[in-house]
Amino acid sequence: MPTLPQRILVTYHPAMTQPPAMKRDSSSLREPTVARTLNRMHRRARVDMLRIALVAPSVVPHFLGLRKVSDDVLSHSMKDTYLPVSRSQGEMLYLVARSIDARRVVEFGTSFGVSTLYLAAAVKDNGGGVVIGTELEPSKQAKATENLREAGLSAFAGVRLGDAMTTLADVEAPVDMVLLDGWKDGYLDILELLKPKLRPRAVVLADNIFRFKRSLRPYVEYMQSGTNGFVSSTIEIADGFELSVFTG
Repeated sequence: MPTLPQRILVTYHPAMTQPPAMKRDSSSLREPTVARTLNRMHRRARVDMLRIALVAPSVVPHFLGLRKVSDDVLSHSMKDTYLPVSRSQGEMLYLVARSIDARRVVEFGTSFGVSTLYLAAAVKDNGGGVVIGTELEPSKQAKATENLREAGLSAFAGVRLGDAMTTLADVEAPVDMVLLDGWKDGYLDILELLKPKLRPRAVVLADNIFRFKRSLRPYVEYMQSGTNGFVSSTIEIADGFELSVFTG
């Protein structure tokens, strides 16, 4: 005769007055200090669209390959200008970082720190870790640090001042996630610098794929070639994210 499945009875110890508490679903993005800081920064970024139009003549030729401009000059010309990810991109960064349990995130091109806040909130909610940002313009680095402090996320992120090839050279492995959002001709150099430190299935996100299509074509071709240790696809969100997973 076949054995009938047995019923399993779950009981609680008499000393327990209620079942064990479930972990509360939460996001640090909803915390008042974080939400207030991000709202202020996104509002400022919308206003800065006019300022971007005013400085465009000095930087567009560089991105079109018509005239080479140094990173120092580019950074100084944009020193008062927000160059952030959109709110939808920021939320995507948060969700990707949460989904892979990112504990060490590297960011190339912090600006005033909008994306840094989204990433720091994710690292905090993952249980701790660090976002390592880097910014060439001193005034932006100082303001990004202030914004992190205002949002209450300073313990989970820091912004290094200087050329990224120097400031990120000593980043420790393993790196779980990388955001590339600095000057576009630096994407491949920064990737090569960090690649030996990526953990398997680390995620690399690169911004502005559509706006700087010509400048970033070598980067996209490298990531999508299937021969360099990545699987990759361009995500049609805002100005285009190249989302890549490290398989090496």
